[in-house]
Amino acid sequence: MTDHHQSLDSGLYFVATPIGAARDITLRGLDILAQADVLAAEDTRNTRRLLDIHGVVLGDRRLIPYHDHNGAAQRPKLIAAIEAGKSVAYVSDAGTPLIADPGYALARDVIAAGFKVIAAPGASAVLAALAVAGLPTDRFFFAGFLPPKSAARRKVLSEIAPVPGTLVFYESPKRLSKSLSDMVQSLGGDRHAAVCRELTKKFEEVRRGTLDDLALSYQDETPKGEVVVVVGPPPIREIGPDVVADALRVALANHGSLRDAVDHVAGTLGQPRKQVYNLALKMEKDK
Repeated sequence: MTDHHQSLDSGLYFVATPIGAARDITLRGLDILAQADVLAAEDTRNTRRLLDIHGVVLGDRRLIPYHDHNGAAQRPKLIAAIEAGKSVAYVSDAGTPLIADPGYALARDVIAAGFKVIAAPGASAVLAALAVAGLPTDRFFFAGFLPPKSAARRKVLSEIAPVPGTLVFYESPKRLSKSLSDMVQSLGGDRHAAVCRELTKKFEEVRRGTLDDLALSYQDETPKGEVVVVVGPPPIREIGPDVVADALRVALANHGSLRDAVDHVAGTLGQPRKQVYNLALKMEKDK
């Protein structure tokens, strides 16, 4: 193992950590964890375990907790260390810091203070899921965790329904079934998707099918473990204004609000929201 007294340039190092298989840490990541003057971690216990597994010795270095709740208090200390010429390495619990994990405010403030931010890339559940889902990867949109309540979740889904690329979500296993049902409503049940569970771990599982298939498959099942849902891009449909108008009439009757009806129709029919909105306004005027 590299001795940590070899010095790194001063700056902030974001080190990706395994999302499951412990050996998915990179050799460079281990070098940085062994050599950095200061280590900061989302959860110090998890990080101690990781360092133990890989034989990285802390020695007389401090392991500082840094997470969403104490970030404002800890950032000045970490920046002061960099200002003093030290190297600071940060790890979140699993995967790449900043990707649905703490780190953004720290990066922003370190950059604003004029210091270097360096990435030691590695495991990320977003990229692992895209690799196994079997859906287009030329363009994708990572939406993180969806809101826990159905109405808010559908609103977010309707907003991103027309995104011309694959969608990636993190989801809690407890909410998976309800989220898939909302995706059917807001994105359209015929969109191809994959539910990726426990990636890189012993019980890794990927179920692929349309959103309709997957919603049915998980209807009475609460899976265990970390879940990533990947949804393929909206199908390109040539749809005449009559079809859109009919869909709007039904949606207005169901949703009440013009805005919700427009979001729903634009999402499920894969049409530009502006066109649907203009048609809805015209229909309201012609009543």
